[in-house]
Amino acid sequence: MTANRFALAGVLAAVALASTPSAAKTAGHPAAEAQALDLSMKSMAMRSVRGEGNRTIDVANLYKQALTAAGWAASDVEVTPVDDTAYLIATWKGTDATLKPLVISGHMDVVEANPADWKRNPFGPVIEDGVLYGRGATDMKVSGALALASLVELRRTGFKPSRTIVLEFSGDEETTMKTSGIIAEKLKNAELVINIDGGGGTFDEGTGKPLYWSWDGAEKTYADYRLEVTNAGGHSSAPRPDNAIVQLAQAIEKIGAYHFPSEQNAITKEWFVKAAAFEAKPEVAAAMRAFAAHKDDEQALAVLRADPAKVGKVGTTCVPTMLSGGHALNALPQRATVSVNCRIFPGHSKAEIMAQLEKVVAMPEVKFADITEGSLESPASPMRPDFVAATTSAIQAAWGKGLPIVPSQASGASDSMYFRNIGVPSYGASPIFTKDSEDYSHGLNERVRISNIAPSITYFVSLFTQLAK
Repeated sequence: MTANRFALAGVLAAVALASTPSAAKTAGHPAAEAQALDLSMKSMAMRSVRGEGNRTIDVANLYKQALTAAGWAASDVEVTPVDDTAYLIATWKGTDATLKPLVISGHMDVVEANPADWKRNPFGPVIEDGVLYGRGATDMKVSGALALASLVELRRTGFKPSRTIVLEFSGDEETTMKTSGIIAEKLKNAELVINIDGGGGTFDEGTGKPLYWSWDGAEKTYADYRLEVTNAGGHSSAPRPDNAIVQLAQAIEKIGAYHFPSEQNAITKEWFVKAAAFEAKPEVAAAMRAFAAHKDDEQALAVLRADPAKVGKVGTTCVPTMLSGGHALNALPQRATVSVNCRIFPGHSKAEIMAQLEKVVAMPEVKFADITEGSLESPASPMRPDFVAATTSAIQAAWGKGLPIVPSQASGASDSMYFRNIGVPSYGASPIFTKDSEDYSHGLNERVRISNIAPSITYFVSLFTQLAK
């Protein structure tokens, strides 16, 4: 079925009947659920991609219209243009001015999508068999709409927060993160940040029931380095020993064979302990438990480093990603370069990791440069009891008591790094669940099951209520 053939409320009602038993037990918030789906589809139809035709500001104005219609003063919902994009900051003033604000963080931009490559128009959202397809389904316009509709629901029902609640959306999280830094500086007095662009739950591949839910308390630092070798070159008929391409290849081989030291923090240690229960391969599960007990267990590390889904969780990783060299088929190369992308474990600077790579390569003719854009080092957020308690009760209210909760550290970059960098705890805590086989964020045919909508509203209403008291 599609939204064009059925009213949104009808779509939600049909999905509710097919939802998991635990989700169906919640009382529900039908007005908020309908608004969340409506805002999701309207915002997904807006191509908020960096460059010509960027409609991020249209998404911001859509959100502002929804908030002012629900009682926010126009002056409390700021939409600020920046270059070809924009950001939004909406303030709901609390009754106790002595309390630092609670910030709800997300972003409105999405990565590019070529309609010719998709089965459906990426910017023409459509619902088929209970699944919403379109760019931004999981990253992250549906989550944004759910959070906004939940705040509207709280205001509609008469809730008065003691702590000021700030809802903010950046406009270039997928690219330069310029607005991300601006927002964090403006909100540096926050008590904590709930980043709805991180964390999330996993559905069982067979039954479709929720397996477990994760929140992100840390993320690795993104870094790009350029390695370059130059020499005089010459005619290809007279080879020389100092060939730029050969020398660079030797450096690349050393980096490819190198493993940074294994590391843990409180969040990753607990992830390995708890996530092992959901690992299908017994040898990998055993390695996860062994690594949690002893981070330098070489046998466990060999197993985990061979698994693309686990290698990023045991320490810093660096991998060559782009290569260029030479200027003519019949000439010795005068220049050869390679880009190396690193995901750095919290607690290390980009300069420290580049210096380590220079030691690994140990070739003075290879020149290193940090070419990273839009990335900052950020420490792990503490495992705050108030946050852990609030998210635990909220997600279990939405999906059922006893649902396992697994803290995690993200390998990708998010707006959270700007807050953590200035000392504000930030936690990725999206309520969206998906099957691993249906996770197409940044990829083709991005999708989300709309059975997420009702429990997600329940989750956000509970979470915001607890943290804003």
